Amino acid sequence: MWLQVLGSAAGGGFPQWNCACTMCAAAGDPDVPARTQDCLAVSPQGTDWYLVNASPDIRAQVTAAPQLAPGPGPRDTPLRGVLLTDAELDHTLGLVLLREARSLEVHVTRATYATLRHGTGLVAMLERYCRVDWRPVVPGEEVRLAPGLSYRAFDVPTTKRPRFAGGAGPGQVVGYRLTDTHSGRTAVYLPGMQRLTAAVRRELDDCACLLVDGTCWDDDELVRLGLADRTAREMGHLPIAGPHGSLVELAALPVERKVYIHVNNTNPILLDDAPERRMLAERGLEVAVDGLEVTV
Repeated sequence: MWLQVLGSAAGGGFPQWNCACTMCAAAGDPDVPARTQDCLAVSPQGTDWYLVNASPDIRAQVTAAPQLAPGPGPRDTPLRGVLLTDAELDHTLGLVLLREARSLEVHVTRATYATLRHGTGLVAMLERYCRVDWRPVVPGEEVRLAPGLSYRAFDVPTTKRPRFAGGAGPGQVVGYRLTDTHSGRTAVYLPGMQRLTAAVRRELDDCACLLVDGTCWDDDELVRLGLADRTAREMGHLPIAGPHGSLVELAALPVERKVYIHVNNTNPILLDDAPERRMLAERGLEVAVDGLEVTV
């Protein structure tokens, strides 16, 4: 199974277009690469690819990835479908940019579909341009996605209040266990996690690669910098640092490769030489960059 990180930043990307914070000002230096908004591509054999989330940067992300190049026909594409973790605009606006497709296969939970239909209106908008095959995602159910590749979604509890109608309840946020059915090896994609509950922890058991929420270093990061009035947890994300942060819990997990993704533009782990980055490396965790390739 092949994984390609198309985007590794949180909403707004890095640098964020309207942000003059210290981190965004440093973006573009050799040691501080820019990042687009999070999106993953997965393939069982390197030819047929599925996206997990469709970011607003999807056009640039796809054109930057040689394995996603169109062909052999004039309108052929190796993209076969999209799996959504939630209904956040950062994860769904890219669907509109994929409207030129002859058809789209989109895997969504009931809660996410309700938001896209009754809240953001993306369902009606997209269906005016192309045929869409909406596939129901049921947490806990193993789904054959393609020969050699299956997924199982799992519910990620959150108290974050949805901005739009229709999206509250189970399935509002999910993670995905992606399995190479030939080898049995798995990867977990979990870009949004408010709490590492016992149930969520069980979903991480025996996975070979974990791509996990690394939005903020500190819970009060955005508030302290005067950039927001909510903490990381209030925005639906478990901070990395602190006695109850994700680093303490993830460092102890027996997972071969642990990679932070969905990193906010304020997070110091974006700096290669930051002490926070060294802390991660000492405990066996990495920070994703756009273009990262992982074979599972």
